[in-house]
Amino acid sequence: MIYYIFIFGKIGKKRKPKPYTPTVPVSVIICAKNEAENLKERLKYILDQDYPDFEVIVVNDQSTDDTELVLDEYKQLYKNLYVTEISHDRFFRQGKKLALTIGIKAAKNEWLLLTDADCIPTSEHWIRTMAQHFTEQNDFVLGYGGYEERPGMLNKLIRYETGFIALQYFTYAESGMPYMGVGRNLAYRKSLFDKTRGFASHSRLMSGDDDIFVNDNAQKKRVAVSYNPNSFTMCLPKMSFSDWNSQKQRHYTASERYKKKHKLVLGLEVFSRSLFYIMTAFISCFPPLYIITGSLFLLRYLLFIRAVYHMSEKFRIKDVKALALLFDIILPYINMVQFVLGRIRKERLKWK
Repeated sequence: MIYYIFIFGKIGKKRKPKPYTPTVPVSVIICAKNEAENLKERLKYILDQDYPDFEVIVVNDQSTDDTELVLDEYKQLYKNLYVTEISHDRFFRQGKKLALTIGIKAAKNEWLLLTDADCIPTSEHWIRTMAQHFTEQNDFVLGYGGYEERPGMLNKLIRYETGFIALQYFTYAESGMPYMGVGRNLAYRKSLFDKTRGFASHSRLMSGDDDIFVNDNAQKKRVAVSYNPNSFTMCLPKMSFSDWNSQKQRHYTASERYKKKHKLVLGLEVFSRSLFYIMTAFISCFPPLYIITGSLFLLRYLLFIRAVYHMSEKFRIKDVKALALLFDIILPYINMVQFVLGRIRKERLKWK
């Protein structure tokens, strides 16, 4: 309950609209590996942004589909699109970090805005609303990268978990403990990337181009978060449990590199949550304790559902409130299995 009162409770705080700031040149970077269909349908939403000074850099990472042809067509229409290629080499295996590093090196602007090839900004003002935070006081801007709504329970679970993770890293950052961001919607300074040698300290890990980089380099007073709905991106969700499970396993390989204090605080929340439900069930077996157990459960539930309500409203997540308690109970166990499998299979996990 301490987490929900003092940290997650910040999600419901009213915030004054941030005024538009002077235009800051921006470099949008997208890494694409066999993303021809997504680029064909979605790249235009980024290239058509209502912002006066930005470039879009797409790194074509050894694609074997029609990615090159799609990008060539776009280059004829948009003068601010730049494409860099990584030649195909069947003997050379690398992940997203190399492609992203090449894109960053090619960027001509100080502020970098990252997203994925399967993502669409929720507004033509995506760059503008993120850029409102590109000030001298900030090194990072954490944006919300959600998943599109699809039929089925798995989609609801994915969207709920994505929102809850965002609830965590947004409110932790506001509490002075920034620990992660997501590459679907993340901005930082190029000079910071160069100064810290980018991903050199964790280049062997398949994941971590977003969360580990934030975890290593974010300072508590130099990180901004954007709750403005115009600054969100929406991406394609996994459609099968197997694909989602593999994605989560890859993501969890990065968590072992988090700072100890972050692992402690994050782990304690999951542990205390699981223990709360277990002890509630156990103590409820003793009739004299029904009232105490029920009262504590109700109090915790009210704090929890309040946070879920504000999370759903802030991040525009539909149709998950009714299932929130179920997801809150089962996700720690699903995530634990994914974490263990990720550690076992980390050498076999791939970006694409």
